[in-house]
Amino acid sequence: MASLKSIKKRIVSVKNTRQITKAMKMVSAAKLRRAQENVVAARPYAKKLGEVLQSLAANLEGDLHPLLEKREARKLLLVVLTSDRGLCGGFNTNLCKAADRYIKEKKDSYEQINVMTIGRKGYEFLKSRYTVYKNFPNVLAKPNYQSAAMMAQEIIDGFVAEEYDQVELLYNSFRTVMTQDITFEQMLPVAQVEAGDTEETPVEFIYEPSVSELLGEILPKNIEVQIFKAMLETVAGEHGARMTAMDSASKNASEMIGKLTLQYNRARQAAITTELMEIISGSESIKG
Repeated sequence: MASLKSIKKRIVSVKNTRQITKAMKMVSAAKLRRAQENVVAARPYAKKLGEVLQSLAANLEGDLHPLLEKREARKLLLVVLTSDRGLCGGFNTNLCKAADRYIKEKKDSYEQINVMTIGRKGYEFLKSRYTVYKNFPNVLAKPNYQSAAMMAQEIIDGFVAEEYDQVELLYNSFRTVMTQDITFEQMLPVAQVEAGDTEETPVEFIYEPSVSELLGEILPKNIEVQIFKAMLETVAGEHGARMTAMDSASKNASEMIGKLTLQYNRARQAAITTELMEIISGSESIKG
């Protein structure tokens, strides 16, 4: 049986750990509310922009803008978006495993698959398995549109230069505090709405000032918005996952403290009983 001193030391250690996990839960809970508000505010704009762009693309020729060009998909770029920090349960691990499975499934369909990572955890997981084309760490501590625009420009430049023919985005979509959905989205080329996919009457657009100028503005903007929304979804999901993980860790620590306290009391009682028996035995031997 462990000594009283070692058990007491473990109890103190677990109590200190519980204080840390409780503090981390409170911090994530405070940050989650703001992050959730940002996601809810960004979703309608991103959704409507995507719908308008898909509708436009269905009525336009690919040669009007390089980002509408549909080439034979020989080279794929997978953009994987994870957090920079851990201690959030399976939030990053599940996404990285999904990326790993996806690459293995698609490796025979493409001549080349490049990986771009946003976030340190994704880079650390994938760098030992695949060649990471580019990595953007530490952009999620304070997500901003400028960072999204910079990364979007990197993707656009590579697509226009034909370094890859298709771009897929993989991230955790925030649903609830306890639920984040692994989401794949095709970024390039722009997915078109096929005739028959919608029951709405086709809309005829009047372009001002011109189709090429309009596309030159709206197509890059759509990539930027997609990345920025995914960043906000990831931040909200990270805080939700960490809040859940730290709450579970705090409960487990409390249970462990209870078990260790019981073990400590039993050991203490055994030690007291042993001392009493020794005293009584010594007393009896003196009498004898």
